[in-house]
Amino acid sequence: MLTLTLINILVVGLVVLLHYEVLLGLSRKLPYIHYKNKYQIVIGVFGALIAHCLEIWIFALGYYYMFKSENFGHLEGNFDGSLLDCAYYSFTSYTTLGFGDITPHGAIRFFTGIESLTGLVLITWTASFLFLEMQRFWNKH
Repeated sequence: MLTLTLINILVVGLVVLLHYEVLLGLSRKLPYIHYKNKYQIVIGVFGALIAHCLEIWIFALGYYYMFKSENFGHLEGNFDGSLLDCAYYSFTSYTTLGFGDITPHGAIRFFTGIESLTGLVLITWTASFLFLEMQRFWNKH
């Protein structure tokens, strides 16, 4: 259980730090992008989407490690243990979509719960960030 807790802390810390750095970088760079009227927001959206995808892949690597080590339980259903299946499961967990075609068993369930909570917080953070950026740039031009 200690190893699972450390993995949770490491992965959540890494993705939150990544998200912070991406949003900070976007907030610093967007005012200097003068491509076309109001395209700063579009660039902000793409930047945030790229950040979310990277964060989801970080969680996918966590699932892959835990699945291969066999000490954390397993994922069953439409799942073959590949990194791509781990990424698919991570996308559905992070977004809280949860199709239900893959089911976690054992301690890996806690990692799934942490990912869903983290995804919810980071998606909300992104929405707030983009709202503020829209207020900043929308009526400037």
